[in-house]
Amino acid sequence: MTQANGGLPALHEVFRDAFKMGAAVSMDVLSAQAPFIAKHFNSITAENVMKPEEVQPQEGIFTFDAADRIFEFAKANQIAVRGHTLLWHNQTGDWMFRNSEGEPCTREQLLGRLQTHINAVMGRYRGQAYAWDVVNEAIEDKSDQYLRETKWLEILGEDYLREAFEIAHQADPGALLFYNDYNETDPVKRDKIFKLVRSLLDQNTPIHGIGMQAHWNIYGPTIDEIRSALELYASLGLRIHITELDLSMFRFEDQRADLKAPTVEMLKLQEERYAEIFAVLLEYRKAIDSVTFWGVADDYTWLDGFPVRGRKNWPFLFDEHQQPKASFGRLADLAASL
Repeated sequence: MTQANGGLPALHEVFRDAFKMGAAVSMDVLSAQAPFIAKHFNSITAENVMKPEEVQPQEGIFTFDAADRIFEFAKANQIAVRGHTLLWHNQTGDWMFRNSEGEPCTREQLLGRLQTHINAVMGRYRGQAYAWDVVNEAIEDKSDQYLRETKWLEILGEDYLREAFEIAHQADPGALLFYNDYNETDPVKRDKIFKLVRSLLDQNTPIHGIGMQAHWNIYGPTIDEIRSALELYASLGLRIHITELDLSMFRFEDQRADLKAPTVEMLKLQEERYAEIFAVLLEYRKAIDSVTFWGVADDYTWLDGFPVRGRKNWPFLFDEHQQPKASFGRLADLAASL
């Protein structure tokens, strides 16, 4: 393994000539592992506490305490922040879409609420977040449908996407604005994401990049699928951020729940996959600014219990004791060979 000053190199130093290295943090993880996070990552994302229902659980009632802690930690440690997320069909209070009688609100009401929300959140952290996931997961997974059926689409129409980016750009003209989605390498969904972003660009919408969530596993997607998606998205001339990277030890449909630790074979396959994936990401480093893991180390991941309740997962470069796995060494050697 590549070493620095007789110890483990910082992950962000390993890739300093390529892209920012980020992690999504919860309040518990940030409290417990602050020095570890500060050493290895030079970008952080709030896992949940900046999502709509967290910062505005009731109309006009904003709760920024947790988000403020993230920005304070980032500033103290010279870490950049990605804002996540301004508009989503999930984790958004139902009040957003209803009037005082409990009926669906009008287009004008919803646009006003969207503007108030974005202005309040981005205004508070104006100039402090280098990028924002403005719209999250607006594309439908089903092959015969383009946009996901949401209350945003139902009340505002397809134009809600452009409106969100326009409002966000006015709130902080210096921030990079992203469309963020999962299953972004699936050919059908990949092409729909391309269509959506292309249409926004054709309307002169202030969108600067595509966020590829990258919730992948040790078996797929294939490297060719990842490369094809990167190639297509890069052809738009926008920035690409890998926003939520993890490599599950299980295929999504795998229901097994008997393992108490990853097998040797799993760890080896994960090591190989991380090496192959980062080799491709480095090929496209002129387009990729930032690579963010959706977590820090294997002691905590959103994949614990999802999609199989009670099952542990081990998706990261660091184990449950924040020690580097063989995957870390492979990536350090890969970056050093450039």
